[in-house]
Amino acid sequence: MKTDLTDTTASKINKALVEGRRAIGTPAVGMVLTLVIVTDEENAYDALKAANEASREHPSRTLVVIKRVSRSPRARTASRLDAEVRLGMEAGTGETVILRLYGAVADHAQSVVLPLLLPDAPVVVWWAVNAPLDPAGDPLGALAQRRVTDTYSAEAPLRELSARAEAYTPGDTDLSWTRITPWRSMLAAALDQVDCEVRAAEVEGEEFNPSCELLAMWLADRLDVPVKRSLSAGPGLTAVRLDTNCGPIALDRADGSLATLSIADQPDRAVALKRRETSELIAEELRRLDPDDTYAAALRFGLNRLSGTSETPEPATEQPAPAKRTAARKAPTRKAAAK
Repeated sequence: MKTDLTDTTASKINKALVEGRRAIGTPAVGMVLTLVIVTDEENAYDALKAANEASREHPSRTLVVIKRVSRSPRARTASRLDAEVRLGMEAGTGETVILRLYGAVADHAQSVVLPLLLPDAPVVVWWAVNAPLDPAGDPLGALAQRRVTDTYSAEAPLRELSARAEAYTPGDTDLSWTRITPWRSMLAAALDQVDCEVRAAEVEGEEFNPSCELLAMWLADRLDVPVKRSLSAGPGLTAVRLDTNCGPIALDRADGSLATLSIADQPDRAVALKRRETSELIAEELRRLDPDDTYAAALRFGLNRLSGTSETPEPATEQPAPAKRTAARKAPTRKAAAK
């Protein structure tokens, strides 16, 4: 069931939700949280599709906030709220409200969202695109217990990752971190099988991929060893190699779906390590809403402490050249003085 409301208010949207539930015969719906998605018109379909699939595991009220900014000065001053209420098969296992904010009301999205939150239920805010540098300081983020961003969708992912570290607040998380959960689990299981000391590590993946940097920072923080960041053609994260006193341990995934786990003195094993869809990542993040201390520790380790990071400059190799040019300029002077 779908209801369109033009130039409406939050109270009319709540009334449409109650009438819609009565019309489809489900007056009482057991929803466990409110998921607020902040996106633009271009990415709204994909974000809503991912949320609907995740709602099979976590029935929720989904509020999609789309800020419509007009270039016309007259349109910018005219405030309007349009809403689309979806129930039943249109909204997965929960309820969906798509909010389109025009004019000055777009600067006060929290005032529109607040009356629509489920009472006594946790709130999760997910910025599908254009996340703020300080999610907890954002007016919408202040309403939530969990704030989900995705640095991979940013124009400069690694600079965005550094900004996340500076502004981190308990409850912040990143889908780039969620993507490496199977890698972290597999590497931890591999180290449990051997009694070895790790001396160094290498993380290989495509350039400007924040998941690769986060995995490297996690290894460096947990193992307290130097970690090298090397580049590959992808897709995504392609390999992790550990140098131990018992021999090398490697987890290599060249095709983005099937990986090979190699441990010294043991046969190689094939491991299913496919790249997951956004719906799976969101579902994982909704399973636990408490602060992720492991993510915080890896994030605060710092990109500048890795070797070979994509956007972190390598030790300068061009400095000796000016010195040679300076010496060349001074040489005639020394010869003249000798004469």
